Amino acid sequence: MSSLAENARAVGAAGGVLWRTGDGGGLETALVHRPKYDDWSLPKGKPEAGEHLLETAVREVVEETGLSVVVGRRSVRTRYDVTARDGRTAPKEVDYWLMHATGDFVPNDEVDELCWLDLDRAAELVSHEHDRAVLDDLARTDVPRTPTLLLVRHAHAGDRSDFDGPDELRPLDKRGRAQARRLAEVLPLFAPVAVVSAEPVRCQETMAPLAQALGLGVDLLPELGEDRFHVDPQSGLAAVERLLTPRADPGVTVVCSQGGAIPSVLLNLGVRWHDGAGALWPPSAKGSVWVLGGRPGALAADYYRDFNTDPAAPAGELARSTAGRR
Repeated sequence: MSSLAENARAVGAAGGVLWRTGDGGGLETALVHRPKYDDWSLPKGKPEAGEHLLETAVREVVEETGLSVVVGRRSVRTRYDVTARDGRTAPKEVDYWLMHATGDFVPNDEVDELCWLDLDRAAELVSHEHDRAVLDDLARTDVPRTPTLLLVRHAHAGDRSDFDGPDELRPLDKRGRAQARRLAEVLPLFAPVAVVSAEPVRCQETMAPLAQALGLGVDLLPELGEDRFHVDPQSGLAAVERLLTPRADPGVTVVCSQGGAIPSVLLNLGVRWHDGAGALWPPSAKGSVWVLGGRPGALAADYYRDFNTDPAAPAGELARSTAGRR
């Protein structure tokens, strides 16, 4: 017999596990004290209307701490029961992202203290067992905390048969332009340092709003256009390998490519798509984003199909690299 908590709709939330390099060179994370609950926990909160959980996570961290953050790889989801206002028990699911943090803490109505600790001390102080799972994920050394490459499939551009002209000149349609604007709203959370595109117009138009928002130009990378990639895949793969080179500071290069190249690139990097039937061809929906960091065998690969929807994907919508990510 199932419990009321199992039957109740889950309460969604999102947060961040913050990190920095301490004075001694070691990894530190931040816990916040909430006077309302008198507990030490990770900053988190519920989404606002129309908000992607990634945006929720960043907004809540900034509101509760006053720190500046750069989003890293997706972390774990915790699940536990909470008591609703009507007294019933309901499950709560919290999605976390790793975030590099800088700046000074600003006390507020929700959080009156913040402390930076090494991971062992943080695991001792944190009040809730489910938060320790997030700290354990931060401690991983087999995959990097920060990505270096965002691989974007161009947004919607109508049907090829409806365009009277060379296919490389086919522009975005209304839906595609809306997707491009949405990418320009969310991708700055990863601190892009360069915006790059394959040559087709629809790829360049997908990147244009982001580049404008960042005050950057759009550099061309012909090797990742699907026609060039089919002729010389090694040149495209070599370009991706260069872009995956670890950076001294958090930040990413955003590259827009096509559906005829992206899955092949991912397979060569060791990315496998898992569902109930096993490993499948990595997906690449129009307007989607792969967030990549590391090297084959030690690769973090997170797939965001649509920033207008909840990233808490159902079974089968988590990427796994050869490193056995989650």
